[in-house]
Amino acid sequence: MKIAVVGSGAWGTALALLLKENGNEVALWSHSAQTCETIKRTGENPHLAGIPVPGEICLTDDLNCVRGAEAVILATPSYAVRETAGRLAPLLPERAAVISVVKGIEKGSSLRMSQVIKEEICGSNTVAVLSGPSHAEELGRRIPTACVAACEDVAFAEWLQDLFMNEYFRVYASCDMVGVELGAALKNVIALCVGCCDGMGYGDNTKAMLMTRGLTEIARVGEKMGGRKETFAGLAGMGDLIVTCTSRHSRNRRAGLMIGEGIPPQEALKQVGAVVEGYYAAASGLTMAKKCGVEMPITEAIYNVLYNGSSIRDAVGSLMTRAKRHETEESWI
Repeated sequence: MKIAVVGSGAWGTALALLLKENGNEVALWSHSAQTCETIKRTGENPHLAGIPVPGEICLTDDLNCVRGAEAVILATPSYAVRETAGRLAPLLPERAAVISVVKGIEKGSSLRMSQVIKEEICGSNTVAVLSGPSHAEELGRRIPTACVAACEDVAFAEWLQDLFMNEYFRVYASCDMVGVELGAALKNVIALCVGCCDGMGYGDNTKAMLMTRGLTEIARVGEKMGGRKETFAGLAGMGDLIVTCTSRHSRNRRAGLMIGEGIPPQEALKQVGAVVEGYYAAASGLTMAKKCGVEMPITEAIYNVLYNGSSIRDAVGSLMTRAKRHETEESWI
């Protein structure tokens, strides 16, 4: 099968490697000709150091690589999805599937990535998502990993299982695109918060509290937006939250760690050297929550740190001194 992976970051590259290993003809698109040349010259992507990129993968900065493809994997940063999808629209084969692996919410509109893609391509193309607890650094080294493929057409989600699955990558099918996408995007916000607390020298108690209550508020807004309760207890919810909050590979946790140590947020983002999706998701997620009338206290607290100059210690204090609640009050469980 001919497949185009649009986006040559670590995750796009790891998926291109997997799809090639599964016997497909794969093109990997980068917005930068220089990135393509670097990969060709060194045999690896600097964003995925130490993992060989075989010459059989077609490296290109020409979006015409999607012509004739049966599946297009969209793996750009969230802020680039609308522009990239718009550029893809006139090039896509009529029946080509578009699979988003982007974990984010669009700023301003609060749309999920699949919604943005559908608005831009306006065609007969099936749109689906793939998400879960999956660091590219580990998938690229063939470490056992599991994700969820979600599509309104569950038969297509099952087709994606066949496309992606092998002995080290397991895929579960779902029809809950809302839950899968919101879990993927909003857990990045909680990972920023966990990183902040690590940087401040707090311990396991604090991390457990943030992850548990963070999942509660993610699920609360997710269910209000049409997601299914059980999705947030699965790979795209709890699973992705755990890995992003605890892993050394997590850019969101790393940025939070520096903020907790006293580095200003903008400087921390710069030092990470790659897109920190939680920074954008804190704003778009809070906007979404306010639109649907749902409280997201943890997200609001980190938003004030990131955008309004609030002290991280004041943010913690505001969360710890909130009015008393029952644990299952307004719960998703």
